[in-house]
Amino acid sequence: MMHPILRFIFVLLLVIKPLTAAADNTILILGDSLSAAYGLKQEQGWVKLLQDKYDEKDQSVYLVNASISGETTGGALRRLDALLSEFEPTHVLIELGGNDGLRGFPIKRLQANLRDLIAKSQKIGAKTAVMEVQIPPNYGPRYTKLFTDSFKSIADETDSELMPFFMLSIAGRPELMQNDNLHPNADAQPLIRDFMYKTINDWLD
Repeated sequence: MMHPILRFIFVLLLVIKPLTAAADNTILILGDSLSAAYGLKQEQGWVKLLQDKYDEKDQSVYLVNASISGETTGGALRRLDALLSEFEPTHVLIELGGNDGLRGFPIKRLQANLRDLIAKSQKIGAKTAVMEVQIPPNYGPRYTKLFTDSFKSIADETDSELMPFFMLSIAGRPELMQNDNLHPNADAQPLIRDFMYKTINDWLD
C-alpha cells in the first residue's frame, strides 16, 4: 500500500507536469491586423486555429497573441516590457512592419525599432523570429527594396530566425481576401495556420 506522503507527491506530480509541459514553449506573437483576425471572429483567426491544433496534438506550445490591428513597430515597442513581464515567453515572433511601410516611415526607424524589439526579448532569454513582411510596390522600387531587405538584415545581425511572409501565397488569390483586398478572409485562415504550423515547428526544432 502506498504511503500517504508518497501518494501526495504522486498526485502533485500529476497536477504539475501538465502545467509545466504546457509552458515549455510560450510564443509571444507581436503582429498587426494580419495576425489579429481583422474583420473576423477571434476564433476564426489563424493564431487561434493554430493553438487549437497544438492542443489537439498535445504539443507543449502556448501562443500569446498580442497582435493589434494597425500596430507599428514603435507601438509594439511601447507595449513590450509589460508583455515580457506578464507572460515570460520563451520565444517572440515579430510580424510587424507592414503599417510602418504603408505610412512611409523612415527605413532607419523601422530597423531601429526591430533591433530594440529583438534586444528586449533576447535580454530575458527568449529566442526571436522576424517575419519577412512585404508591402505593395507602389511606394517606389527603392523604398520597397530597402523595406524588404531590412528584415533579413536585422535577422542576420541579431541571430534571429527569418520567417517567410505567410501572405505571399494568399494575397494573389481574390477568393482568399476580404473585400478590401488587404486582409485574408476566413477561408485563408486554415491555410495560414498550416503554413505557420510547419514554420514554427521548424523554428522550435
